[in-house]
Amino acid sequence: MPKSSKKIIKNSLEDLKAQNTTFLDISKLNSFTDNLVITSGTSSRHMSAIKDRLIEDLKKNKISISGVEGQDSADWILLDLGDYVVNIMSLDSRKLYDLESLWDPSLN
Repeated sequence: MPKSSKKIIKNSLEDLKAQNTTFLDISKLNSFTDNLVITSGTSSRHMSAIKDRLIEDLKKNKISISGVEGQDSADWILLDLGDYVVNIMSLDSRKLYDLESLWDPSLN
């Protein structure tokens, strides 16, 4: 994956006004990905727009997408990019599942 992947993801999320985006390096905690991205949308429509824009930007930059889960979900959409797993969550789901505390050792 290109070094600029983080920048592409960050810019794409910022362009669509994704909220409270967090990048976590979890490479030492698991074997399925190196980086976890957690961000929020204000509604299911906003979350879907974020997902669509991110997919478009990734494809433009020749970054492959291994999978997309929850495309029709109003709570949580996940994009697996291999080195990055992007979680687009509703504000309520983000609070409920609290992935930051689960995956960031400095918060525990």
